[in-house]
Amino acid sequence: MGILSGLMGNASQVDVNKVQGELQGVLIPEEKVEAGFQVLRDQFIFTSKRLILIDKQGISGKKVEYKSIPYSSIKYFSVETAGTFERDADLKIHLTGTVISKNLKKGIDVVGLQRMLAYYILK
Repeated sequence: MGILSGLMGNASQVDVNKVQGELQGVLIPEEKVEAGFQVLRDQFIFTSKRLILIDKQGISGKKVEYKSIPYSSIKYFSVETAGTFERDADLKIHLTGTVISKNLKKGIDVVGLQRMLAYYILK
């Protein structure tokens, strides 16, 4: 991921196998990382059970906050694909009383991401 892209808040995709290993202490048995994205040091990870928001804090990034959002808590979501002259797509996840909004770099499979979210939310 380019530093300029990160500074602009655009998320890039991360290696799910690497994240699966890094989150072994956080994941429950049988939970699988399905997709993951990163903006600078922060990540948002979609698993087979929930959405995990990872906020690395401080200069060293050793202090980490994990927010776990079960798919059943998501009221609805929207995905806006990148247009011809636009560089990124938008993902908005609506919870009761709050909205999680992320910009996704062009080239990320937003249709596949939308399908995965729909699968876990509607299941």
